[in-house]
Amino acid sequence: MFDKVLIANRGEIAVRIIRACREMGIKTVAIYSEADRDALHTMLADEAICIGPAPSSQSYLNMERILAACVVMKADAIHPGFGFLSENTRFAELCEKCNISFIGPSGEIIHRMGNKSEARRTMMEAGVPVVPGTKEPVYEAKEGLLLAREMGFPVMIKASSGGGGKGMRISRSEEDFIENFQSAQLESVKGFSDDTMYIEKYIENPRHIEFQIMADKYGNVVHLGERDCSIQRRHQKVLEESPCEVISEELRRRMGEMAIRAAKAVNYENAGTIEFLLDKDKQFYFMEMNTRIQVEHPVTEMVTGLDLIKEQIRVAAGERLSAEQKDIRISGHAIECRINAENPKRNFMPCPGRIGNIHLPGGNGIRVDTHIYSDYQVPSNYDSMLLKLIAHGKDRQEAIEKMRSALGELIIEGIETNVDFQYEIVNHPAFLEGKTDTGFIARHFSGI
Repeated sequence: MFDKVLIANRGEIAVRIIRACREMGIKTVAIYSEADRDALHTMLADEAICIGPAPSSQSYLNMERILAACVVMKADAIHPGFGFLSENTRFAELCEKCNISFIGPSGEIIHRMGNKSEARRTMMEAGVPVVPGTKEPVYEAKEGLLLAREMGFPVMIKASSGGGGKGMRISRSEEDFIENFQSAQLESVKGFSDDTMYIEKYIENPRHIEFQIMADKYGNVVHLGERDCSIQRRHQKVLEESPCEVISEELRRRMGEMAIRAAKAVNYENAGTIEFLLDKDKQFYFMEMNTRIQVEHPVTEMVTGLDLIKEQIRVAAGERLSAEQKDIRISGHAIECRINAENPKRNFMPCPGRIGNIHLPGGNGIRVDTHIYSDYQVPSNYDSMLLKLIAHGKDRQEAIEKMRSALGELIIEGIETNVDFQYEIVNHPAFLEGKTDTGFIARHFSGI
């Protein structure tokens, strides 16, 4: 087992990893930018080291400084969390060259599954159903238009290296295709330094279903059930739950088997997520794979009882999976609300600033993952997420009731948040009836 782990991240996920390591008897090193000098993860870790100024490019995305910090602090492994360098091929490869264990898959696997065009081809060859679309990369808008005509509108234009909703546009006709393609491609170049695009048939208002998988170095792969991540805005998830209300045991079995097949097709190791689109006829299609731990991993932990961060660390250290597929049981229902420093009434504008008084909810079945505290200054340089509020109940109805109560109890003074917006979602009749899909917010909250 590792002696010391450096966490190459910040915020609540850094705190989450530090706590898991502490329970395992592993020492931790926190890295921080000048803007995060007083951040909670720097106080909870055994050691902390500043790696640069506030801009991510000079700190949390600076591979050389992070690796140098790891060497100086004598850490033998790096946990990247999510975001930043968690799916960066070069960073994973540099860790290997420096004889530092990267707690995640290899750089080769990250590259293979991170490139969405390559991932689609791989899944097709493995017999995993994919959304109909282009098999080869597309670089020119006029070429893309010809291909879009063949498959029929509407289509989704996607950046091969995209993620988090970036480099994506829906084109509903020939008239708007060229402009949408060029906009998505420009966004991809700016965000990922890659102009490679692909086009796929757009499935109207599907459910976004992802299967959590875990794999070790010995070819063992298990899935831990699904998460319904359909409630989104601009392709960014807002609320997640597990299990999905409309998935039967038989459908769960088939989708789970495909998720495992997808992971085995690339000899996957560590935690990952196979993402599917589920249409109104219960047909599912592979969308992409995330080669990291997910923001929403707590809902899976709540319904399975497994600690995914600890499992990641054990697998990276060379241990076998702690459970076989037959051991995995889904118990009850869990919901996660992402609480952000943003104003939903002003187009979800980020609202950094100093937090005044806070009160975090508690009680049976309530979990809060956060890095904030009273008088904490929320920096403007990073993601606006303040905390994740998770509720677990014996069934979906009880989980909703617990979440409703927890949101009503949550107090964060001094800055604008989306707490009231989340409260509106969990009280909306369509949500209560389980009638959700990726068009839920646009359809029911058009005034926001």
